[in-house]
Amino acid sequence: MDVEKLKVLLESVRCGEVAVDDALRALRTLPFEDLGFSKIDHHRQLRTGFPEVIFCQGKTVGHVKEISERILAAGHPLLATRAAPEMYEAVKAINPEARYNALGRTITVSQSDEEGAAGILVVSAGTSDLPVAEEAVETVQMMGNRPERLYDVGVAGLHRLMGSYEKLLAARVIIVVAGMEGALPSVVGGLVECPVIAVPTSVGYGASFGGLAALLGMLNSCASGVTVVNIDNGFGAGYSASLINRLVAPRSSATPLLNVQPST
Repeated sequence: MDVEKLKVLLESVRCGEVAVDDALRALRTLPFEDLGFSKIDHHRQLRTGFPEVIFCQGKTVGHVKEISERILAAGHPLLATRAAPEMYEAVKAINPEARYNALGRTITVSQSDEEGAAGILVVSAGTSDLPVAEEAVETVQMMGNRPERLYDVGVAGLHRLMGSYEKLLAARVIIVVAGMEGALPSVVGGLVECPVIAVPTSVGYGASFGGLAALLGMLNSCASGVTVVNIDNGFGAGYSASLINRLVAPRSSATPLLNVQPST
């Protein structure tokens, strides 16, 4: 439940349009709902502005289905990350509006048709980094933003990045996703005045150590203004970028989150 819905419910009780017992039933699962295997935090949007997100890795299809059902029943939008196709089919059986980004492995159900705020640019070094980049894009979109994509512009062909220099300059916050040696965030950080969120990926040969080489390179960036999230954590980057963009372009925490259909 978000702030606006809570206000409407309380006002309805005050005006006599909703019985106290009916309001009590609506509030009974607050602040969380205990499913035994999971405790769903229905108050998270009231505290942080964004509802709880499902991390599907390690969960069964049944877990994801039941958690999704309870989140949707509470009137929240749904974002599930690291989701397998069979999990999507289970959620779609609950809500036909569910959408699946197979590349980013996300399930989304929106409660809003708003266009979203501009200002976030998602950059990938290579095509192999796209699964992580798309997870970031889906997160950004569900959190009420309208991101731009700039893909396959790594340092092996820097002219590709400079060909879109105006996009870099126009952004309020930039997410840069890169594997291998993880050099691209430092390059971008030296070209722009906005915050840069670096995402190391596990893409690379043996000595990349599953993304550790990229992570260490980004943490030791010479460019100022570069912040680093965990390996392959597109969600974390998208969430942080959304918080930054919300400060620059304020919006009510009661505004429902957004879903934009992923590109194919």
